[in-house]
Amino acid sequence: MHTIGLIGAGRMGMPIVGHLCRKGFSVLVSEPDPERQAKARDSGAQLADLKQLAEQADAILICVGYGNEVREVLCAPGGLLDSCRPDTVIAVLSTMHPKDMQDLARQGGEHGLHVVDSTVCRGSWAADNGTLLSFVGGDEAVVERLRPVMAAYSSDIVHTGGPGTAQVSKAANNLILWACLIASHEGLALAQRYGVDVEALRQALLTSTAANGALQDWGKQTMAWADDDMAIVAEMATDCGIALPQSGMVRELCRSLKPRRYKLDEYGA
Repeated sequence: MHTIGLIGAGRMGMPIVGHLCRKGFSVLVSEPDPERQAKARDSGAQLADLKQLAEQADAILICVGYGNEVREVLCAPGGLLDSCRPDTVIAVLSTMHPKDMQDLARQGGEHGLHVVDSTVCRGSWAADNGTLLSFVGGDEAVVERLRPVMAAYSSDIVHTGGPGTAQVSKAANNLILWACLIASHEGLALAQRYGVDVEALRQALLTSTAANGALQDWGKQTMAWADDDMAIVAEMATDCGIALPQSGMVRELCRSLKPRRYKLDEYGA
């Protein structure tokens, strides 16, 4: 694969553009925001509309924010399903319900395209460093074709199975992430009320059985995507008939804390 298209050069997509360019790929970017367009050009990418991108790219990465935006990019008249060359690989990095991902993969197959889910974990700072964890769900041969592309921005790549399984893996990651963030927040808040040096405690806890990624990356996370992530988890649980009582509580707590960015000197009551 030589020419890679990327749709959505936001906080996660923009660093990926830079890594792809530095690895020698020819990168086409579809992005409506003028400021992001300028940054993409500065990174070495070329701007393209959706039709140009679909006609020229060997693989296309979709990095938009929401599942309905993914469906619009793929399925709207003149979208990727109508415009891409046969055998093009389309990787959905966005988070969405697994059954919706499976439906898109099926529709892609009907058009002679390979639509896979390639969700990413570890946060925007890992995107900056090129050390993302990529889950990828799809046919093994297609995954191997895409692997050099993912390796440009990922230090770890895990083939999770068929289409939709990367979305399941990302949902499990997100459920545990937000639960750990809430638990870490409450533990440090309790310690602060008793006059403990919470940064010293945080460092110590990272060497204990309480260690978790949210505690490690304290101060970097926001709650911006928590409610959307947990809504997907709740729908998945309902679909398969499993009770996840803790995840419901975590979702409500995330809603109340969403406007805040965690700082080392800020702990709620």
